[in-house]
Amino acid sequence: MAKTALITGATGQDGAYLARLLLEKGYDVTGAIRRNSQPEMIRLEKLGIAAALRTVDFDLSEPNNITRLIRGNAFDEVYNLAAQSFVGSSWEQPVYVADVNGLGVVRLLDAIRTYSPHTRFYQASTSEMFGLVRAVPQNELTPFHPRSPYGVAKVYGHYITVNYRESFELHASSGILFNHESPLRGNEFVTRKITLGLARFARGEPVPVELGNLNARRDWGFAGDYVEGMWHMLQQEAADDYVLATGVTTPIRDFAGFAAAALGLDLEWSGEELSEQAVDRRSGKVVVRVNPAFYRPAEVDLLVGDASKAREKLGWAPKVDVKALAAMMAQADYDDWRG
Repeated sequence: MAKTALITGATGQDGAYLARLLLEKGYDVTGAIRRNSQPEMIRLEKLGIAAALRTVDFDLSEPNNITRLIRGNAFDEVYNLAAQSFVGSSWEQPVYVADVNGLGVVRLLDAIRTYSPHTRFYQASTSEMFGLVRAVPQNELTPFHPRSPYGVAKVYGHYITVNYRESFELHASSGILFNHESPLRGNEFVTRKITLGLARFARGEPVPVELGNLNARRDWGFAGDYVEGMWHMLQQEAADDYVLATGVTTPIRDFAGFAAAALGLDLEWSGEELSEQAVDRRSGKVVVRVNPAFYRPAEVDLLVGDASKAREKLGWAPKVDVKALAAMMAQADYDDWRG
């Protein structure tokens, strides 16, 4: 009999790649999707799997909805990828973020504890929990100091997962994932904002890409690699927490340069801080410039992960490096550009 899996947030970047992976492994997959006026199925459609999984209405804010779904299905595995996932907007919606990203996790865990304790559970934790970092690189033992309402809520979700594992012997694991991107990334995230803007520029619409702190450094990997790590966590005999990361940190400025080069743009940087900009040497036109409106109230300047534990215990390692990732995303946006 095929294994059964529930993916919350199945229409997101990670949900779509994970759904494809599980379907390839022969799972019966249910995608839990928050109802809205226009359900966002485009990522599942791009991967050619929209018709291959069952979808159900779902909301982490609604306990009865969660209870009915868990009690009525007794899934073998549950992957909680649903969240308000954009860090920048979490300052505008701090209460909502706390409810969904924090309390939503305990609602789901408690339903599993009560109605389906055999279910193996995955919680999508995040490198944003480290925030004002206490050590470089960051691993599973590095203290958390979140710098956004998003990060604070995710710390609660992380620790309540640990607590339910220790208190009720649930097979509940957290993946502390560093930034992972793809052509399916939402337009509001900085990497996709860069590649969409550069694709537009390369297609003949020379509108500069406006960014915030170009010195912020991130550990960027490919989402398709990272969902494999999620799956491996739930195949282990004992539940645990794992960092997934490349171990390479890259400034936003360099990511933009990698993406530009893939599209034949040759960037020349000048200025500092708020006056910094990049000009295309061939055309002489401004391609990237700083806009202070995109600075965060409390910035996270440096994140880089140590995934040694995942390498040793899960046999997991990233396959796509940041240059290939930037090129992949830029080329996809260039090919899809409609003007």
